[in-house]
Amino acid sequence: MTSADGGGGRDAHAGRPLLLGVRHHGPGSARAVRAALAAARPRTVLIEGPPEADALIPLAADDAMRPPVALLAHAVDEPGRSAFWPMAEFSPEWVALRWALEHGVPARFIDLPATHTLAWGERERSDADELRGDPLAALAEAAGYDDVERWWEDVVEHRTSGDPFAPFAALEEAMGALRETYDGAERDLVREAYMRLQVRLAQREFGAAGVAVVCGAWHVPALRRKAAAAADRALLKGLPKVKADLTWVPWTHRRLARAGGYGAGIDSPGWYAHLFGAPDRPLERWLTKVAVLLRAEDRMVSPAHVIEAVRLAETLAAVRGRPLPGLGETTDAVRAVLCEGSDVPLALVRDRLVVGDVLGEVPAGAPAVPLQRDLDRSQRRLRLKPEAEDRELALDLRKETDAERSRLLHRLRLLHVAWGEPAASPGGTGTFRERWRLRWEPELSVRVAEAGVWGTTVPAAATAKAETDAVAARALAEVTALAERCLLAGLPDALPTVMRVLADRAALDTDVGHLAQALPALVRSLRYGDVRGTDTGALAEVAAGLAERIFVGLPAACASLDADAADEMRRHVDAVHGAVAMLGEGPRIRWRAVLRVLSGRDSVPGVVRGRAVRLLLDEGELAPDEAARLMGLALSPGTPPGDAAAWIEGFVGGGSGGGLLLVHDERLLALVDGWLTAVPAEAFTDVLPLLRRTFSAYEPGARRTLGELIRRGERTSAVETGTPGFAPGLDAGRADAVLPVVRLLLGLDRDRDRDRDRETVVGG
Repeated sequence: MTSADGGGGRDAHAGRPLLLGVRHHGPGSARAVRAALAAARPRTVLIEGPPEADALIPLAADDAMRPPVALLAHAVDEPGRSAFWPMAEFSPEWVALRWALEHGVPARFIDLPATHTLAWGERERSDADELRGDPLAALAEAAGYDDVERWWEDVVEHRTSGDPFAPFAALEEAMGALRETYDGAERDLVREAYMRLQVRLAQREFGAAGVAVVCGAWHVPALRRKAAAAADRALLKGLPKVKADLTWVPWTHRRLARAGGYGAGIDSPGWYAHLFGAPDRPLERWLTKVAVLLRAEDRMVSPAHVIEAVRLAETLAAVRGRPLPGLGETTDAVRAVLCEGSDVPLALVRDRLVVGDVLGEVPAGAPAVPLQRDLDRSQRRLRLKPEAEDRELALDLRKETDAERSRLLHRLRLLHVAWGEPAASPGGTGTFRERWRLRWEPELSVRVAEAGVWGTTVPAAATAKAETDAVAARALAEVTALAERCLLAGLPDALPTVMRVLADRAALDTDVGHLAQALPALVRSLRYGDVRGTDTGALAEVAAGLAERIFVGLPAACASLDADAADEMRRHVDAVHGAVAMLGEGPRIRWRAVLRVLSGRDSVPGVVRGRAVRLLLDEGELAPDEAARLMGLALSPGTPPGDAAAWIEGFVGGGSGGGLLLVHDERLLALVDGWLTAVPAEAFTDVLPLLRRTFSAYEPGARRTLGELIRRGERTSAVETGTPGFAPGLDAGRADAVLPVVRLLLGLDRDRDRDRDRETVVGG
């Protein structure tokens, strides 16, 4: 085998290793590597990567292996300490692996072993580190290019020398000049020392002319440089190490992007995949993809638009002095023609196509921790395939498969494997329906490896994690929330430990606020028992005990609170009210008595008193006349304006439907309006922020209606003779007008016509 030097000839470096300096994840580099390997036909291929992964290389030829994928290395004793080596279909390293496997040529990884990389840890990044993230980008920028792949193609690939080695020789020379300015980082020196040792070993085994090395272009000058083996071994002496495991894991185009935080990331993985995979006419094929996407989003895009966009992109490339349109010219054409100058649809194109959500796949035979294997089996059994795109999943827990899916997702959340996030169900609040938003990220493979310390199956690991979290929890609300999550996850073996801790914490905690925070989750757990078939008797006893302690301690806890503490207590009252509604008639009666105490005690802050009155009114325990009387007292001239405003916020604020209450009960609206107009000017500035917060939370329609009522002065017309909020009597004319519509909705007219027809037939 022969290599190339600065002059580009094949025989210039005869008898020396072929060093192919590449840009990671560059389609131009990948094509150049494939051409060079095909021309040189080396006896072995050495690739930048962790050598512990050599045993995993044959899996790259498996039909079930579909890039993008990544080599994942994690410390056995500390799975959270991990590192990835991603590869896409257009990555030069992947192309080199595939070429070696297809031609029966042994391939090896020669970078610093993962056992040292993981132990090394993060070091402070220097300017040179930033540059080495993509050294070719520095050369492209110096040449006036904003697209490094376009620079590579224009400067390297589009040259017509016909020598497949010439690009790498030119690049080696450029990197040598660049390293004279930015060389010297410790980690690079150690890595390159190890790589030189591995290249020497391969030369002894296959001969120097039989070795091809595919590595980052930055490292080529260092690998070419003569260095004593003893000096290289000295650099490697005493490096820290940890025990490491490696495997293949799926990766995504989105995680290849720089926006995802990947150090060697690229801006446009979807575009690069298209360039690498398009057999011909890449510009026309790309703009057709864009048109299909925009049409699916109901944008008016025709074949004529595509033709015009192609012409514009080619014209822009000619004007800018580029041999072919790049992503910049293509994007400008898409914006001007297909998006009609708008950046809104263009953002969709960038997200879906330029970046993309392609998720790779790895064979079932790839090494994995036992927990990952159990998760894979569960995913296949429940037909829950991991996907990179956001996916909505609606579950009916009355169906066994959906119930198992729910338990799996809740168990993974306990293990901090956030594959699914609960979403609001538009159909109501029933306990037998759940809605999830699923999205699989490559980092979740690390979370699964970390969770493997808790057990070898998902149920066992989640149970052990829940028991440990219960003992470690500091707040009572944390324990009750954990009990709820255990029920949702179907972990009966964890409940005894959680309940023991819950009972102990509940007995010792005397803070009413803490008890009020803990009760809602506990009561919700009781609701899950019916649909999930879980025994919640112990939970019911603890919930009843918590509720009773809240009833006893709440009035005293509400005394002498400042504004912030009073607002927090109002939220506690709301939470307890919602929880008690599900506890049965006995606790509800006790709670109403507590609300009456709160509503009439002067030492209770106005916002809490107002909320207590409102809750009693909503429950039907307080007559409208009595509510109006209490409001009148709270808004009387002797009440400080700030206290009165707080009472109003408690009564009609906090997203409780207070706007509609004032719209339909004009007596209450008149009381609020009368008080507001009587507030002294010097006090109005103080109460205005509180009032704005109260009324700004109303729906726009309610605010508009209130404004119209106030402007017309129609506040008390119905108070004297009729029911509050209604006219004095029945308007028969208006009622008769809606009867035809009601009959039509109920189908009564159709029934009457059918009966008439039947009578006609029978009567002859």
